[in-house]
Amino acid sequence: MTAHISERVAACELCDPGRGEVIAQTGDWRLILVDDVQYPGFCRVVWNRHVKEMTDLSEQDRDTLMAVVWKVELVLREVMQPDKVNVASFGNVVPHLHWHIIPRYRDDAHFPSPIWAPARPEWADTSARRALLPQLRAALIARLR
Repeated sequence: MTAHISERVAACELCDPGRGEVIAQTGDWRLILVDDVQYPGFCRVVWNRHVKEMTDLSEQDRDTLMAVVWKVELVLREVMQPDKVNVASFGNVVPHLHWHIIPRYRDDAHFPSPIWAPARPEWADTSARRALLPQLRAALIARLR
């Protein structure tokens, strides 16, 4: 049986509902805006119950979770205007179901490699992208209500 968020798994950083800036949430999931200077707009959708895999969820819960992921991607594209959006769920280090939604740009620190690869020695100033974060917050809140 899976643990509910109220039955936090002590070693799991994603079981802490206070970790990160929560933009929107329900009893099932929460959307976190990750504070990453290299990747303004990096979002994480976390399933509140401690489960490892998508197939641990019912079909209805999978549909609910993925609808949130796709809405976040759409809002990121509209507001941040990235060259590409990376959508990933790994859980190799933290086996708690979550999705990363990351706006990518040709001049970012790692493009075209994954953001976990070694950074390029020179990458773009992200201040203009960081300036879009208030607009992104507002759009995400409005879309996920």
